[in-house]
Amino acid sequence: MSGSGCVTDLVREDLRSFAGYRSARSESLDGRIWLNANESPWSSDADAAGTVRRYPDPQPQALRRTLASLYGCNPELLLAGRGSDEAIDLLVRALCRPGQDAVVLTPPTFGMYAVCARLHGTRVVEVPLIDRADGFACDFDAVADAALAASAKLVFLCSPGNPSGTSLPLEAVDALASRLQGRALVVMDEAYAEFACAASATTLIQSNPNIAVLRTLSKAHALAAARIGSVIADAALVSVLQRCQAPYPLPAPSVALALAALAPDALISTRQRIATACGERDRLYRQLTASPGVRQVYPSQANFLLVRFDDAQRAFESLLAAGIVVRDMRAAPALGDALRISLGTPEQNAEVVRALARSREAA
Repeated sequence: MSGSGCVTDLVREDLRSFAGYRSARSESLDGRIWLNANESPWSSDADAAGTVRRYPDPQPQALRRTLASLYGCNPELLLAGRGSDEAIDLLVRALCRPGQDAVVLTPPTFGMYAVCARLHGTRVVEVPLIDRADGFACDFDAVADAALAASAKLVFLCSPGNPSGTSLPLEAVDALASRLQGRALVVMDEAYAEFACAASATTLIQSNPNIAVLRTLSKAHALAAARIGSVIADAALVSVLQRCQAPYPLPAPSVALALAALAPDALISTRQRIATACGERDRLYRQLTASPGVRQVYPSQANFLLVRFDDAQRAFESLLAAGIVVRDMRAAPALGDALRISLGTPEQNAEVVRALARSREAA
């Protein structure tokens, strides 16, 4: 079975030849007066540039090429969409039959995998990460066993993990995908990859086409509100996902922002900010580790730290009293004493340390 044939065999049988919706922008036509999409012939008063009255290109080629260059892949292997969330939803819808198939997750992890699965009537099988002194670890053998036992179609892995901050070893991911070849797609969510010193799983797709990689411009590139994400996968699978995608997923203003953010000069600034964030991550890690009332700070390869407290409620309230909002993780499995603290500016991070110190002094 060929690589492409193997991975498309994982797609729902009723969707393998599904043509999807053919929008007006899908037609390769040339003209001077465009009257084929029921658009307004006049621009909105709110649109001074007159650029948004027409529907956008479903997959703008300039953006697709730029993203592919950024992530080191061929453009035909990349589908751009509305953040990683849309890619997660597309994968579940395209591969999982409601009420029949399953996905495997490794909690604690990003909540949208389970949300998309449950909204689609897909069973969730959990293989918890192993909590160790040096960070959370994935039991790849247990993940493979669970996926095979449940006949799962998707295995979602997050690297660096959210909220763990842990990077997964690529050789283990490669071995997992090899074991699940023809049985399941291994999805590597690399939303925080820019903050990690590790190679991307995109390097594994050629040898293991049952790997898909998720990337986003929301974190390191500071475009969270623009909602630009990508799924990188075997070209045949990308083609299927595009046919399942909404007709116009990429708003023109968001595309323009993305292209501007990925221009050479902007990328230099982004890399400088990433370096600053990583330095702040290491400094804040040391400061919090030495703070009274802090039970454990997990090493992180992302732009946040997962912290366990003797009294997480007191810590949360003290930070909030100082105007600092962090993510309360206590409802997540095995994290009943934990908060996730995103990295801010050096000044903001210093305020976190001061607020927690005041909390201990007042105790």
